Formats: sequence, C-alpha cells, structure tokens
Amino acid sequence: MRILGVDYGTVRIGLSLSDPSGILAHSLKMIHRLGDAQAAREIAEVVRGEQVEKIVVGLPRHMNGEEGERAQQCRDFARRLENLTRVSVDMYDERLTSVQAERVLIAADVSRKRRKQVVDAMAATLLLQGYLDGHRETRADS
Repeated sequence: MRILGVDYGTVRIGLSLSDPSGILAHSLKMIHRLGDAQAAREIAEVVRGEQVEKIVVGLPRHMNGEEGERAQQCRDFARRLENLTRVSVDMYDERLTSVQAERVLIAADVSRKRRKQVVDAMAATLLLQGYLDGHRETRADS
C-alpha cells in the first residue's frame, strides 16, 4: 500500500512517499503553497500518479499535547484532501519533525540555502516513517 506523507506549512508543503510494502518512506517533493486549493490539486495529482491509497498529514501539537490554530488549519487541509482525492487521510502527531529534519541536514553538512529547500520534504519523510513504524509495531502486536 502506497502512503503519502504531507508536512503542511504556510509557505511550503513537504511530501514523502512509502514504498509499495509500506515499510520505508522517502522524500518525494516540496510544493510552494500559493493557497490550499492549489496545493490540494497538486497533491491530488501526486495521489493519482503514484497510486496512493492513504494520506498521512502531520498534526502540529504544542509540547503539552494541546492543539492550536495551526493544528486546526492542518485538519481543515486534511479534510479538503480527503474530499478531493477520495483517499483516506490519517493525522499523525508531528511534534519536533521539522527540528529533527533540520538536525539531520546539519549533521549531513547540507548548506543553509539547500536546507531551506529540502527541510519540508525531509520533515514529511520523518513523519511518514514514524507513522509506518508505529503501524508496523501495532500489526506485529496483534
């Protein structure tokens, strides 16, 4: 099952894709967000082209677990994607994925300019991999 990871941002949206077996995530692309309608249409094209069967949208929560305005924006965007693509959408707690992505890129000695270009796709990859790992553990326990 191909799963698409979405790291929703106000300027850029990072996308990642799982392998067909749903075990590994890899960075796919970054979309410059001009508005939700445009971004959702671009993502719908990816969903069709890659034969995606599920979408995972990162849900930004505060460190205490509460949701703020950004979380509501992500939920609204997830609903838009689900309505447009008719593909099931799950939300996944993305706390610290952008920070983690930045650290990985710094450790890999990626320049500041290049980091800015790829950090969103990397964050999408980390959130999707976390989702895949969590669901693999759940399946193994049952």
